[in-house]
Amino acid sequence: MIVPSPYDDLLAPIPVQKHTVSVLGSATRYWEYGDPQSPTTIVAVHGFRGDHHGLEPVVAQLSGFRIISPDLPGFGESESLIGAIHDISGYRRWLTEFVTAIAPTGRFVILGHSFGSIVVSAAMAGGLRADDVVLVNPIAAPALSGPRGILTRLAVFYYWAGAKLPERLGFALLRSRVIVRVMSLTMVKTKDPELRRWIHNQHDRYFSAFSDRRVVLEAFQASVGNDVSEFAAAIPERTLLIAAEKDDITTVAAQRRLQKLFPDAELQVIPDVGHLIHYEMPATAAAHLQSFLDEEKSA
Repeated sequence: MIVPSPYDDLLAPIPVQKHTVSVLGSATRYWEYGDPQSPTTIVAVHGFRGDHHGLEPVVAQLSGFRIISPDLPGFGESESLIGAIHDISGYRRWLTEFVTAIAPTGRFVILGHSFGSIVVSAAMAGGLRADDVVLVNPIAAPALSGPRGILTRLAVFYYWAGAKLPERLGFALLRSRVIVRVMSLTMVKTKDPELRRWIHNQHDRYFSAFSDRRVVLEAFQASVGNDVSEFAAAIPERTLLIAAEKDDITTVAAQRRLQKLFPDAELQVIPDVGHLIHYEMPATAAAHLQSFLDEEKSA
């Protein structure tokens, strides 16, 4: 079953093309939205267990940009990495090489959501250069220390069981629709029944689109074993942090501490939303992004 997106009317007029590029020996699928000749290119990196669809509500709110949205290796339609672990080091190398392969011209902005914020930060600290950095729902501190650390510990046990069970049973557990729905119910904050229904449907459709058990287990370890604070001090570029008041993974206090670690960072906290800013408050996130980029133009 497909639940229509509340953002379809905004997304439909935006031109989109699907491309494939070889990165580190495997095929990365990416989607190009907007005007290919735009003076500003935004590369948008999605979160754990998602794919490019998750950031489309934000894309729908933006105009005048060229937006490149890849599926992370091993997720969505992208092949898993060959001869490399899907850890932060592996994803850092992949993102750096991906940006080199697509060779953005003009103003280059890089955006990461959730786990994507860690991947982007690691790549930037490792030498990838951009004009501006935007992190949405950034993982500001170790996930186990978040406001719902007990749920993260349960997730650790869940992925451990998925690894220890025989291949067929472990794979089925990791793709369990019941578990996916529990995860979705935990994260969603909106009271709008239609929006909740669509968000759950998005998770049902895309949250299990990973290539194999190894990929999702390695990526999970990377998502809970690393955070943006490890890399912030080594990122000199102007950075925008878009955080959520009710984020169950990272508190606002941790986001304020993270902001101080960057040489040049601005923090915007969106009220009444949790870890799903990209689904529940994409227009607000896009407005903050637009304002942030306009500030640099004015300067």
